[in-house]
Amino acid sequence: MNNMTEILHLDYPHLAHLQVFESAHHLTPWLADVEEKKNRKLCETLEQAIARCGLRDGMTISFHHAFREGDRVINHVVTTLADLGFKNLTLASSSLMTCNDALIEHIRSGVITRIYTSGMRGRLADAISHGLMEEPVQIHSHGGRVKLLQDGELTIDVSFLGVPCSDEFGNANGTQGKSCCGSLGYAKVDAHFARKVVLLTEELVPFPNMPASLIQDEVDYIVKVDTVGDPTKISVGAARVTSNPRELMIARAAAEVIEHSGYFRNGFSMQTGSGAAATACTRFMEEKMERNGVIARFALGGITGSLVDLHEKGLIEKLLDTQSFDGQAAASLARNPNHIEISTNVYANPVAKGTSCDRLDVVILSALEIDLDFNVNVITGSDGVIRGASGGHCDVASAANLTIVVAPLLRTRIPTVVKQVTTRVTPGESIDVLVTDHGIAVNPARPEIRERLLTAGLNVMDIEVLYQRAIALSGEPKPIEFTRRIVGVIRYRDGSVIDVVRQIKEE
Repeated sequence: MNNMTEILHLDYPHLAHLQVFESAHHLTPWLADVEEKKNRKLCETLEQAIARCGLRDGMTISFHHAFREGDRVINHVVTTLADLGFKNLTLASSSLMTCNDALIEHIRSGVITRIYTSGMRGRLADAISHGLMEEPVQIHSHGGRVKLLQDGELTIDVSFLGVPCSDEFGNANGTQGKSCCGSLGYAKVDAHFARKVVLLTEELVPFPNMPASLIQDEVDYIVKVDTVGDPTKISVGAARVTSNPRELMIARAAAEVIEHSGYFRNGFSMQTGSGAAATACTRFMEEKMERNGVIARFALGGITGSLVDLHEKGLIEKLLDTQSFDGQAAASLARNPNHIEISTNVYANPVAKGTSCDRLDVVILSALEIDLDFNVNVITGSDGVIRGASGGHCDVASAANLTIVVAPLLRTRIPTVVKQVTTRVTPGESIDVLVTDHGIAVNPARPEIRERLLTAGLNVMDIEVLYQRAIALSGEPKPIEFTRRIVGVIRYRDGSVIDVVRQIKEE
């Protein structure tokens, strides 16, 4: 051993770069002390974790939105970064909600100068629609976000991930602790791609904390905090449960479309996306499945209590959950072995080695607008203001065998069916059926679906007829006036630009 250096350097010069052994922990001193080895990831404060990550001005930070409107991590972390003097950061959150209005001041002060997200709502979205940011927001789908990370366009320097519980090594999940949020499907992707990962946890539990959604070998630092989120606010907004008669009527009609579509058979698969009528459709599937002896092989996506009910009654074999939409779904994920957590990569990345949405038979989706060519807008409202999210809309619409959009014909006397959508998020070629409270329209590209629905006696009509009815009831809407300035870039799931959002023209 004494001759090792000489052997390497003289006899084998091409091995001279190799380090010669000195002692067991010479190159890994943090493993020499028992306590340091066990607790080396723990930080006393968020500020300490930030310092240890090496975060600098101009870098990219990321977050997940499993708590939806109950999130308490994004605002807390960004405010801390502002207090520390950081500037020119890129914010890459899987989505932003009305609870993130506090970010406005940090954009104005230059802490945040770029944003990548699947969508946004509230005063933040309104301010950005009116020109708050110098650079346009990049709006991507859930699957498209993973592709941007794989392609290297989006590079996460530090990911701050809120979890209900973690052990001191970073094994964490969303199904234990007082603030259970369920699936951490978004966070799993961030933990995999980020250069550094900081967990903010409400509770530190003994090692090993299993099953773990986020695994110890992808976590760098852990900070114990008082709160990461309010799980009671997950099922509000787009994920709310409805008792509205019109929404329930649309949901019932959508279930009838599924029943007579030709895809309703033993072993079929389905997803009911966000939006009250879309999620409510699940309620009306139970009777049809029982009556016809149909058992679904799996349900995918954002999982709701209604889907859990069908699963526990034996009507759905497996639930593949990338986001739990309510407390019942979060509790089910903890106890049901066939309720399975998946990442957004497994869920919807168009270039993944295997994507679950590619195995979908039927998906129910919502819309803010749909036009005569079946293009769908889920981003901007009738006033042109950003008030929604791309989410997994274009991902699953493209992948499923039958894509059904549910929407009222009018919202507060504003037509949903229009000549041309304000903002195109999902191309019409991916949409098969529109279900409204005034009738059902089928994409001319799917004549076999139209024939089946007509044979079943459903109220099928051309989308042009629905448009004319909407105009007759509401009158012709006044065109929205925009400036030429772009405030948002809409990215399709493959990364291409499918549309832009322009700044609202001030009166």
